[in-house]
Amino acid sequence: MIAKSIGSILKNYVDGVIVLNDSFHILSYDINPTLPLEINEGIHISVLFPCLAKNLVENSCFPIKLNQRKLMVEVKKFTADVIYTVLCIEDLTNITESPNTRLFCLEKIIESLDEGVMMSNHEGRIVLYNHAQEKLEGLDHREIIGKHLWSAYNYNPQYSEHRHTFNTGKPIFSRYRAHSTVNGIPRYVNYSTFPIQKDGETIAVFSISTNESHLKNRLHQTIEMKRQIVQPDSDSKPFKNGTSFTFENIKGKSLALKNLIQEAQNIAIHNTDVLIVGETGTGKELFAQSMHNHSPRAEQPFVAVNCAAIPETLLESTLFGTVKGAFTGASNQMGLFEYAKKGTLFLDEINSMPLTLQSKLMRVLQERLVRRVGSNDVSPVECTVISASNEDPVKLTEEGKMRLDLFYRIAHTSIFIPPLRERTEDILFFIDHFIEKYQHKFNKSVPPLSSALRAMLLQYQWPGNTRELEHLIENLIIQSNETEKEINSEHLPAYLRNKIVTASSSKGRNQKEVIKNPLKSIFANSQEHYIQKVLDETNWNISKAAKQLGITRQSLQYHIKKHGLAKP
Repeated sequence: MIAKSIGSILKNYVDGVIVLNDSFHILSYDINPTLPLEINEGIHISVLFPCLAKNLVENSCFPIKLNQRKLMVEVKKFTADVIYTVLCIEDLTNITESPNTRLFCLEKIIESLDEGVMMSNHEGRIVLYNHAQEKLEGLDHREIIGKHLWSAYNYNPQYSEHRHTFNTGKPIFSRYRAHSTVNGIPRYVNYSTFPIQKDGETIAVFSISTNESHLKNRLHQTIEMKRQIVQPDSDSKPFKNGTSFTFENIKGKSLALKNLIQEAQNIAIHNTDVLIVGETGTGKELFAQSMHNHSPRAEQPFVAVNCAAIPETLLESTLFGTVKGAFTGASNQMGLFEYAKKGTLFLDEINSMPLTLQSKLMRVLQERLVRRVGSNDVSPVECTVISASNEDPVKLTEEGKMRLDLFYRIAHTSIFIPPLRERTEDILFFIDHFIEKYQHKFNKSVPPLSSALRAMLLQYQWPGNTRELEHLIENLIIQSNETEKEINSEHLPAYLRNKIVTASSSKGRNQKEVIKNPLKSIFANSQEHYIQKVLDETNWNISKAAKQLGITRQSLQYHIKKHGLAKP
């Protein structure tokens, strides 16, 4: 009687139950008719299953294959007047017929997902928190599961999105928010929240969080693939926002360039001022326009001004604007800061700006307010400022040619474009790229470059960088004759021939490169030191430090992570 009662209770949870006495003979059984078992009371279990008594240890499990069906046998022990051994049998052949097996499989699937999954019950307690959610939020499921949401994340219960979804039955789509903080840094995730309803009633709520880093990587890969497509007619058409280029227009094969593009893309999505440093001809404005078009400001104006091309007296009024009567001939005219609106103002060759104007620019960037020349009224500065320098800004500050406070203000974030001579792979790429471009442009088929000339071009220092190489290839295409066998050093323009030939025979190039200090490391170290200094002065108060630096909290957290800074 007791054996049958045990079997009938457990049968509700498994496909079959067999109850044995202390000598492992069958006392009772309750088996699903679909299971291929021929069973009778009183027989020894070894007749049914080829197993030994030593396998029937409490809480042990072992698989059995019977008539092409795979069964899982779990051993339980119960003590009443005697000790009963209970075999709980599950059919693994069709998991849809086994609720426990199906639940086990679903839990394994959830745990292996790359997206974070979290579920709360009717009390608002967390009952499911997978490994991906741990990685996204930097928390431990052992400290999370079982807690109320507002206790685990430390917020007021009335602001709980899960409780709102539970009460209303309405999902919440595509939120971007940080619920957890690790070492003072918020962990932002993209997520959507949905109710689970049964018989018209909400019984639980779950959220799916997206691994944003993988999405960014896929985006970078897509842009990189499109960027590498070399089109014969690569002349860019201007966009309505005042730009002509995107990251797709940046050509090259080197790893340094690919890493630089990804760094620029990451910076572009934040509304923060940035300084681009690179020699003449490296493509600073190309990067500036690409960053603008990759940013949330892409629909707004991109306004560029070359600080070296405008006299000091005109540069001030050009940037800040004027009011009528400010000086002879002055009229009411907005400056470029106002004209850029919520877009981007690109200050090219900012290293050429006079010191007197640097102090005025510094105040505008610090206060985010601009005053027209001759006016007492101020207007808010809403644009992002991208500056560019073709000289080492650290050296400029040491020589007194650039104000140190202006340097720190414009260099909230910085990128360094390495010169072409440091990217040999790109030299080879651009030689072929420009040959193809100008053959198409001039509708002219030319012989190949000689191996000797290619070697010379690789040895040359390229002080004018990509721009100089492009002009050289264009000149070679124009000067070459289609009937010749190859293009050699004799086709080089006279003003470059001696320099290129001499460079190829020079033995001291490697030594010169070793002695030369890399601008990027100097620049990065200076920025890192300044950020660390401000954080220490504010006792690592992120809000205060961000305000003093003139950047957003998100941008400061990006820099802390980028430079690997840590609170003492």
